[in-house]
Amino acid sequence: MNYLVTGTDTGVGKTFVTSGLIRFARSLGIDCIGMKPICTGDNRDVLEIASACNDAEPEHLLNPIWYRTPVAPYTAAIIENRLIDLFSIRRAFEALAKRHTAILVEGAGGIAVPIQIDYDFRDLAKDLDLKIIVVAANRLGVLNHTRLTIEAIHSAKLTCSLVLLNSAVVETDVSQATNLSVLEHLAKVPIMAIERNQKEFGEIIRKLGWITPETTR
Repeated sequence: MNYLVTGTDTGVGKTFVTSGLIRFARSLGIDCIGMKPICTGDNRDVLEIASACNDAEPEHLLNPIWYRTPVAPYTAAIIENRLIDLFSIRRAFEALAKRHTAILVEGAGGIAVPIQIDYDFRDLAKDLDLKIIVVAANRLGVLNHTRLTIEAIHSAKLTCSLVLLNSAVVETDVSQATNLSVLEHLAKVPIMAIERNQKEFGEIIRKLGWITPETTR
């Protein structure tokens, strides 16, 4: 089962979650690979994902499109005068899918970030047949951002499989103590917490339905 890892915003910890899930899944014997099909700005996220995958695949498959301008993909394509080649993304994804049992596809920013004028990450998720994991930063404003993101996913007739409330970034915010319980009450999808410096992701992997080699014996 393959997933798009999106966020309620930029800078919410998508790469921390994506690379953490990949590392832990691989430590359990799950043949998981990650990719970031479109990268803008520096490529630290791509290098982190590649490291989590033990450099099992070449960078051009993990990241088929890289713009140096640190803006949304659609904007970067305009600034650099280079169209986004959707076929190259599909070709890279299909190559990885042939060799691995699970793929995590990390988006750029949020679910409605434009890739082309009439194409965003919801369309990419449809084209690649991906269910969606939402990473949300545990801070003031997350209730609104998360509910809007889930609504955008459902309005596109996509499946939001899981919301991960990420406390990886230190915040001094009284809402942190209540955000998880309130989201559990309001959202109609599973909500799980991610703690700062978390390295154990077994419960999340089970929630995603990934089967470890031990469970098949």
